Amino acid sequence: MRKIAFVNEKGGSCKTTLAVNIGAYFALEKSLRVLLVDMDAQGQVGKSLGLDVHNAEHTVSFLLSNPDLRPHDVVCRTRIQGLDVIIANKSLTDFPLSAANDADREWKLKQRFDGLRGYDYVIFDSPPSLGLVTINIMLAANEIIIPVSLTYFALDGCAEIMETVRSVKENYGRRELRVAMVVPTLYRNTNLANEILGKLQEYFPDRLAQTIIRFNVRIDEAQSHGLTIWEYDPRSTGAEMLRDLAEEVLLNA
Repeated sequence: MRKIAFVNEKGGSCKTTLAVNIGAYFALEKSLRVLLVDMDAQGQVGKSLGLDVHNAEHTVSFLLSNPDLRPHDVVCRTRIQGLDVIIANKSLTDFPLSAANDADREWKLKQRFDGLRGYDYVIFDSPPSLGLVTINIMLAANEIIIPVSLTYFALDGCAEIMETVRSVKENYGRRELRVAMVVPTLYRNTNLANEILGKLQEYFPDRLAQTIIRFNVRIDEAQSHGLTIWEYDPRSTGAEMLRDLAEEVLLNA
């Protein structure tokens, strides 16, 4: 079972877009069993799939706060065969405070997912921060994919994530944790974007995705309707880009 986390401390990097659509592609096109786990209190994974996250009780925060529960106890089935989700909502904002005095506060997510069966992929969507929730994600996952929007502060954010990964590997004994891929997103053909892309190619020659995710209105439209791109417009340029990236992730085991 591969456990992949999409991580970037900055919002608007397409973490949720990639997590949801790649997970859906694996289920729809490859007949794989996929569990999406939303670790962002905004609940955008569930919203992207047309689910009501606001009134949900069986959420990831409910899982984290109850040591007797396991992921299957809070899984929500989606309309896509093979794709399940554990949703998040505002209740997750209480987790860092409620767990602050617990000796195992960084390990709670990993503890819940240890021994999980029945899935080929677990895909974690992370919040736009590098706090306790993200540490939990890094300890539970085996691979990290960093989406990087090609904007002015992108390289700073990427460097900070790399440092956090290094620190987690050393301080928590997670030597197997790896940054599997860096994905350029929100590309437009501007001098600034091309300069940043060039620096990413220099810094990550072996880990930079070959697929560059460009601005695409069809992807945004799909999300606004609570649909994946495969349901909304599978022949669009947006679908083609996400399909190519999903195939890269499959091969990058």
